[in-house]
Amino acid sequence: MNKREFLKAGLLAGVAAQLPLVSNAAVEAAKSSKKKAMKNWVWINPNQKDTDDELATRYASYKASGITGIFFENDSERHFRAAKAKGLEAHRWMWTFNRAELVNEKPEWYSKNRKGESCADHPPYVQYYRWLCPSRPEVQEYLTKTVDDILAKDYIDGIHLDYVRYCDVILPVNLWDHYKIDQTKELPEYDFCYCDVCKAKFKEEYNQDLDQIQYPEASLSWRLFRYNNITRVVNGISTVAHQHKKQITAAVFPTPEVARRNVRQDWTNWNMDGICPMIYHGFYKEGVSWIGNAVAEGVHFLAGRFPLYAGLYLSDFKSDDEIRTGIQVALKNGAMGVSFFGNVRPEVLAILKDEVAAFKA
Repeated sequence: MNKREFLKAGLLAGVAAQLPLVSNAAVEAAKSSKKKAMKNWVWINPNQKDTDDELATRYASYKASGITGIFFENDSERHFRAAKAKGLEAHRWMWTFNRAELVNEKPEWYSKNRKGESCADHPPYVQYYRWLCPSRPEVQEYLTKTVDDILAKDYIDGIHLDYVRYCDVILPVNLWDHYKIDQTKELPEYDFCYCDVCKAKFKEEYNQDLDQIQYPEASLSWRLFRYNNITRVVNGISTVAHQHKKQITAAVFPTPEVARRNVRQDWTNWNMDGICPMIYHGFYKEGVSWIGNAVAEGVHFLAGRFPLYAGLYLSDFKSDDEIRTGIQVALKNGAMGVSFFGNVRPEVLAILKDEVAAFKA
């Protein structure tokens, strides 16, 4: 099973197309964004079977349609340089804390759940869910060194972080039936990380013994500790990126509230050059209009610190008209662009071109 198949499973097809109520703050943000450079992105995995002519044609069509950058899931100098030759930004898309490749070499680096089980040998949900513990200095050193090596390459314009969080203590509601699970409360087997390093650092910082807290899942200090744990590592990586004079962005959960609650991710306090909330409305059994609501919430809490690009999962949409509506409500609520995950068909590019032109008019 690949990286997002477990999220795709059981995806609800039904969505609504009505527009949301747009707040005054979002309207002002949208007006302001017209004066700034809009960016639109695609997430792709480079296919080594692509010919040079195919790449030139594809990337030229991206550029002509308003795409400004690509997040490449794997390194391919040929793909990166072909994109740059057509005027696109070429960024490396990197899995951050979810990294299975070290499980045999460094099993002690992996997170433990509230039951004391390590995801090194008890991965939650799916086999590839192997989460590194952000409390460990050696994990942060490993991740920052990895980013340093990536950004040392002259054909890479920036780093794009994914899985930059804890494991999902709560899955999107659309997946509960598929996994035969009720997550109306936080279950111990999905609640991370309770390793000895985390407990020791928590006690040092908050003067509390985690093992003596009756309901740790309800502890505000313990929750804040984990928010700050991820933020500390992210901001360390950001420093490395900016030392290279290159950009750093991240794919995150759809709203600040959902991100904190579901995966202990406090992305409004990160040092970023841009953020791509994955506003995959079908995962949450929401209509297309919710994309605008999610954007408005993110823009509000970011308060202008860095731009937000609305992540749209193309398989969530039942029609091209719904895709158009999704782009419209994102831009009207203050997004500085969109980022597409899925099959970016020519029809999608045509819609994007029209909507970008209309919004800037």
